[in-house]
Order: sequence, then C-alpha cells, then structure tokens
Amino acid sequence: MKILWLDLNSSYAHSSLALPAIHAQMMGNTNFEWEMLSATINENTGLIVSDIHRRRPHLIAATNWLFTHETLLHILARVKALLPHCIIALGGPEFLGANEPFLRYNRFVDVVFRGEGEESVPQWLSHIHQPASWKSINGLCYIDKDETYNDNGLARVMNFANLAPPEKSPFFNWDKPFVQLETTRGCFNTCAFCVSGGEKPIRTLPIETIRMRLKEIHRRGIKNVRVLDRTFNYDTRRAKELLNLFSEFAPHICFHLEMHPALLTEELKQLLPTLPKGLLHLEAGIQSLREEVLNASKRKGKLTAALDGLRYLSSLDNMETHADLIAGLPLYHLSDIFEDVRTLATYGAGEIQLESLKLLPGTDMQLRAQELGIVYSPYPPYEVLATQEITPDELQTARQLSRLLDRFYNVQAWQDITRQLIISYEVFLNQFLDYLIAKDLIDQPLSLERRGLVLYEFCKTHYPSHLTKVTIAWIEAGMSLKKAPTKRVRTKRQTPPENWKVIMGEYNQSLRLCFLPTADDADTGFWFGFETTTQKTTPVFKATTGM
Repeated sequence: MKILWLDLNSSYAHSSLALPAIHAQMMGNTNFEWEMLSATINENTGLIVSDIHRRRPHLIAATNWLFTHETLLHILARVKALLPHCIIALGGPEFLGANEPFLRYNRFVDVVFRGEGEESVPQWLSHIHQPASWKSINGLCYIDKDETYNDNGLARVMNFANLAPPEKSPFFNWDKPFVQLETTRGCFNTCAFCVSGGEKPIRTLPIETIRMRLKEIHRRGIKNVRVLDRTFNYDTRRAKELLNLFSEFAPHICFHLEMHPALLTEELKQLLPTLPKGLLHLEAGIQSLREEVLNASKRKGKLTAALDGLRYLSSLDNMETHADLIAGLPLYHLSDIFEDVRTLATYGAGEIQLESLKLLPGTDMQLRAQELGIVYSPYPPYEVLATQEITPDELQTARQLSRLLDRFYNVQAWQDITRQLIISYEVFLNQFLDYLIAKDLIDQPLSLERRGLVLYEFCKTHYPSHLTKVTIAWIEAGMSLKKAPTKRVRTKRQTPPENWKVIMGEYNQSLRLCFLPTADDADTGFWFGFETTTQKTTPVFKATTGM
C-alpha cells in the first residue's frame, strides 16, 4: 500500500514531527511504501495537486493546523475528485474538539485522529481494510457506511519513553536551522486557552535517553534545539538535571525552551547564572501581568511570583529572555496591554511578543466562550474578534502595537533606544504608534535602515533630546554615515583627542575615526573607530570625551 504524507507548512522554516514520529514506530513493516511531499501554503495549489495525482497514492495523510487548514482542504478536495478511491486521513490540533461537523461537511476526508498518533495510526493501518474493527482504535473519528458518526475519544501514548524516537526515521528533517526535541508530554498547568491545558498525565523521557538523542543531534551539526516541554521547570529536580545535561553540549548547541517564571525556585536561581553564555534562549510564559486575567484563564502560579521570576530571568546576562502577552484574554483591557508592555520593557525583556488570542478546538476557553463574553472567528485561525473588555478596533490596535514591537523593540539595532523611550515616556508607545499609522507605515515592509530613519524623524519632532541616542544606535548598527541621522557626525580627518574614555574595543592608528558631538560646536561627544581593511560597517571601537 502506497502512503503519501503531505507535509504542508506555512513556510519552509517549519517542519512537523508527525511523520517521522509515526513512521519511526513502523520501520520494520514492509506492507507500506511511504513517500513524502513537502510544500508550503504559498505555493500553487494546482501544481501540488498535479504532483500528488502523478504519484497515485492509495492513502494520503497530513497534519492539519491553524495556518495550513484552508489550503490543505483545497488541495485534498481536488485530489479526491481526481483519485476517488484514495483514502484521506488527517490528524493534528484541529481535531482536538468536536469532529463530526468537520467530517460531515468535508466528505472527501475519510478519517481523522484526535490526540497522539504513534500507537493509534499504526493500529489503524493494520486494520485499514477492516472497518468493523475501527471502533477499538483510540482517537479515531469517522463516519461509517451507515452514515453513523463514530468517535473513539482521545488517544494518549502512556508509554511515551518506549516510543522509537523520530530521529530514527529517514523522514526526519535534518536540513532545518533547528530541530525539535520532545522531552515531556502533558502539562501540570490548566490554562484554558491552551490545547495542553488538560493534557494529563505528565510523561517524561529518561535523562540518559535525552543524552543519547542529543549526541546524535550534535553529530549531525545542529546548532539550535527547541525543547518541547510545556512547562520546563514544573519539577525543579528534573529541570536542574536537564540544564546540567544541556551544558555538556556548550558551546555547540543553543537550547530554546519555556520557563514559568512563577515556578522559579531558589535552586534554579542559583544554577542559571552559572550556565555557559548562549546556552539558553528562554521564553517566559507570562501572558498578562494582571491577576484577574490569569485567574480567568485558569493559569496556575501567583502573579507576584511570576513578576519576581521574570525580573530575575531578564536580569541574567548569560541568556536572553523573551516574554509574551496575549491580547483578547478575558478581563484584559487595551490600556492594560500598553501598561504591561512598559513593565516588560522596564524589566529588560529580550523580546516582547504580543499575540492575539486564538480559541483553539478542544480548549476550555472555546467551550466557555459565550460564558466569558468572547466573540471569535468560527474559521481558522479562530482569532478573538471582541470581548467584554476589548472592542474589534482595540484588538486591531493591539495587533498594530505588536507590529511596532517586532520592528523596533525586538530588533537588536533599535532595541536599546526604543526601550529607553518606552521607559522614559508613558505616552511614547501611543504617540509612535499613531505616527506610524498616520504615515501608513505600520503594515508596510520596512528595511532595517528605513526603520532607523523613521525613528529618527519621529524623535526629531517629539523627543529631540534623544536624537543623539538614535544616531548612536544608527552608527552601531552599521548604517550609512551619509544619511540624516548622522548629519552632525564629523568624518573627515578626525584625529584622536589627548584623553578619552574607552567604552569598547582597542584603538590603533589604522582605524578610521568619526566623532559625534553632543551639540553642534561641542568637543564632548562620542568617538567611533572603523576597520579600513575589511568591509565591516559596524564600529570596532567606541570612546567618549568630556562626559
């Protein structure tokens, strides 16, 4: 039997673990011939359909999720018309809720799987021509020949540690800039907006198993590993064991993982500063800085502890900590979001990610949407359209604020100056956002240089005292010394002063110097040195005089 896995993603940067995870459990089974077709939602649908038709599969399998849903169904409906006897089976997060309406409306789909597929999919394949036995397959949902809907609940792999790892499958993708490593399944938390909120029990891999898998990942030359662990530090002892294990692979691998700042114990606080610089890239799950919002969302952990933990993580200079906020949560006002962004900037968060809430199938919050006063799209990605606390217009403002943060705060070149402005002026975010909208820039693609020019022009009108700081950021980002932000910079025949305070690098006579005075005729200011023998545009030396 020929199985074609349609690996449809939103971009080629993403790669699903579903195929290698399932295929790895069936490596010794010769009854099935597996193929994979990789594509993105941005490709021509007709070409993808033609490619599938040319391969003549007996079964097509795919993972369905938020951002591939529409394109995937367009492809499969056309394939079914061309290959009416081809079986179509789907899985993924789209099927964690009620599946009967989907199957009755999309009759070209034969079966869907709810939950974890490593055990249920092989079981179904072994009985694929015996529909009478399908009722015993956990997680399988289908409409039988009598038009009766059959729902076999939720599939859970209880012996998670006994699964063959997806890296064993030839379909595991080693060509991406990162790989995903699932160390835990389940989550202790009960977040009402998360598909893992009710995922119990927690199942873990032994440390030695993770070590062996990391050795293979290292052997393959992978530099970044995204650790799939819903709440990495829910168990301090295990978190310490994993962090010590990760340290064995420094400086070759950077580990991306999520920590719950409210669960940051003193033991972890003692360990984290000792880890090698660059070993960790942390996501701090925070969602909101409002107690009432977190309570309504059923998120465990005291807010005061979360704020203390976030402040601590953001203070560590051997790792970068990103924090996330979610617009559209119940009881969360737009004014609260602006205030929370300012607070996170004050803490020094490495990035501030502001997302719009999506009410995913199977989540408690989707089931209770009417009770909570949430209006959301019935179609993927199920985004919240309004709540009792935030209007549709305000949600668009939150989306635009997210664009501002991504373009200025979350970009290294402009982060420091943007953070200073956010902290120094309570109205900066509102003013700058209004400026970007008025100039029709908020949704336009902007180069790194254009963003700097925009920030400079804005500050020239609203915050002229910060123009020197914008210029410094411009120079340190390697931007052109012939553009508006550097109009006060002296570049010709600059010689070093008798005394200066070195901030960065080491001066030598081969460096090309430029001087940024604090005022037009001042001798106080900033010196920058550039290498003349390379094409490097960023300064390698920085000093000040008279300051």
